[in-house]
Amino acid sequence: MSEITSDSGVMAALRHQMTLAAARQAVAASNLANVSTPGYKTREADFEQALDGKLGDSLRLTNSRHLPAAAPAGPASHEAEGLAARADGNTVQIDRELLSMTQAAGEFARAQTALAAKFRLVRYAINEAR
Repeated sequence: MSEITSDSGVMAALRHQMTLAAARQAVAASNLANVSTPGYKTREADFEQALDGKLGDSLRLTNSRHLPAAAPAGPASHEAEGLAARADGNTVQIDRELLSMTQAAGEFARAQTALAAKFRLVRYAINEAR
């Protein structure tokens, strides 16, 4: 059975989707918080680094005494390119950030709905076994 079709693979994929959506929302919220900061450059969630982190999660420890790699403190991000700067040098666009937050909220909600359905199936299976 492939990893994605197993229960643990589905759960991991949903968790990963929710984590990325939350990171996108956090970065957009940070941008909105700095909308009036002169010289502030808009940030974007860094999906390449998140993907590298996900691939790194699949590495196995060679010795039980080794410690796993620490998770980053916050969402990985990089400066957004190609955005027009206002006179004060700030590149935050409120509409762009609100759209990003709305899309991320939708992605999170879809993954959360799928996860809740998976738990309902498990609960049903447990209750039927009694």
